[in-house]
Amino acid sequence: MAKQVKLTAERRTGLGRSAVRKIKATGAVPAVIYGSKDKPEALQVSRREINAILSHASGENILVELEIAGSGNRLALVQEVQHSPIGGDVLHIDFHAVSMDEMIEADVPLEPIGTANGVKNFGGLLEQSLRSLSIECKPRDLPDVISVDVSALNVGDAIHVRELPLPEGVTTRVPPDLTAFSVLAPTVEETPAVAATAPAAPEVIKEKKEDTDAGAGAKDKK
Repeated sequence: MAKQVKLTAERRTGLGRSAVRKIKATGAVPAVIYGSKDKPEALQVSRREINAILSHASGENILVELEIAGSGNRLALVQEVQHSPIGGDVLHIDFHAVSMDEMIEADVPLEPIGTANGVKNFGGLLEQSLRSLSIECKPRDLPDVISVDVSALNVGDAIHVRELPLPEGVTTRVPPDLTAFSVLAPTVEETPAVAATAPAAPEVIKEKKEDTDAGAGAKDKK
């Protein structure tokens, strides 16, 4: 399940580029929290703390308990992280406020486990049609990843959404017949046929007309 981590935050009143520059100069990152029944609130968090959380995250969904000075604690999901195209520094963070008793939606990565029998012994190719699965659950049931054992798959076999091992409390609205994993038959490269080459016709050497004419003229003079 997604690990819940704590993160200190402060309200920020200054908006605009100049205010953002001042925030960054203090070692903080601008952020905003929205969702639930409360109005969106502008925040700032420690760059060092958020970098540590992001670097140790085991999945894409990070559940955070924000300790907001003067405003109490709020539970939120890290919704979006904006990075600098140069250097990759965190520029801004969006938090989506949630409640432990409400259902939330999230995309969770699908991870194949093991080597399919059709790949290992028959040269097939494992194809992953779904990289992630859209799910619904309560925050406490949110998984980091959904691991799927594909070792029993032979060539031509497939695992569909209805067969995925969803954790307790997790559901999905993705069509059940949609293929998540399958093993394709090995591709056989055809050897290009060598075109038969006809034997070259013998070269016929023809006497030049002018040479013949010259020879005839010489005989007449005699």
